[in-house]
Amino acid sequence: MLDQKEKISALIITYNEMGYIEKCIDSIEFADEIIVVDSYSTDGTYQFLQKHPKVKVIQNPFVNYTVQKTFALKQATHDWILFLDADEVVPDNLKKEIKTKAVPHSEHSAYWFYRKFMFQNNRLHYSGWQTDKNYRLFRKSKACFCDKKIVHETLIVNGTSGVLREKLVHFCYKNYSDYKLKMLKYGRLKAKEAFYREKKFYYAPLILKPIWKFFHNYFLRLGFLDGKKGITICYLNALGDYERYRELKILWKKNEIARYLAMP
Repeated sequence: MLDQKEKISALIITYNEMGYIEKCIDSIEFADEIIVVDSYSTDGTYQFLQKHPKVKVIQNPFVNYTVQKTFALKQATHDWILFLDADEVVPDNLKKEIKTKAVPHSEHSAYWFYRKFMFQNNRLHYSGWQTDKNYRLFRKSKACFCDKKIVHETLIVNGTSGVLREKLVHFCYKNYSDYKLKMLKYGRLKAKEAFYREKKFYYAPLILKPIWKFFHNYFLRLGFLDGKKGITICYLNALGDYERYRELKILWKKNEIARYLAMP
C-alpha cells in the first residue's frame, strides 16, 4: 500500500469535452482520486462525469484558465498532482513512469511531459509541435499557477524539475470547426492578457505576426512534412494569432470610448 504522501490526485478542467473526456478518464483510473472542475458544459460532459463511479465533479464558472486550474488544485486531497487537459491520454508506459516518480523522496518537485499530437487518429509529427512539453506531474506543496497568465497558464515550481521519458498523447484536433473555435478562444484570452498588461495595439503585428506564425511552423518547423494536416494546423494556429491582435484592437477601442464617455 502506498502511504498518504504517495497518493496521486488527478485533476482536469472541462467545458463541452464529450468525445475527449472518456478516453482521458479511462487512462487515469490508476490515480487515487479524480477531480474534474466543469464550467457548465452543455454537451453532456457534466452528466457523464456525474455517473462515473471514480470521478468527483464540481461545477465552477470559467473566468480564465489560471483561475479555474487554481480552483481545481485547491480541491485535491493529495500532494502529488497529475493535471491533465481533457483531450490528453496517459499511455500504459507513461503510467508506470509516473508511479516511479510520485514517491515521498522524489528527485524533483515537478515533471515535464512531452506530448504526441494527434490529428484525429493520425500522429502529427511536425508543424511546431515536435518539442512541445508541459508540466503535468508536480507536488501541490511545491507549486502554484502564476496569476499573471490567463491562458497557457504557467506553473511556478519551488524546487527542481525533471522530464519524463514517455510521452503523453494529445488529441488536439477532433475536427476543423472544433479546433478553429479553440484557437479563436485562445486568441481572445491572449488579447485580454495583453490588454491587462497595457500592451498597446499596432497594425504591424496584426498583419505580420500571423504570417510569421504560419511561415515559422509550416516551413521552419517542417509542417509541410505533415501534408494536408500540416497546412490545416499551421493555418489555424496563425488564425489564433490574428484573432489575438484583432481582439486587442477592439479592447483598446472600447477603452477609448469608455474614457471619452467618462469625461466631464
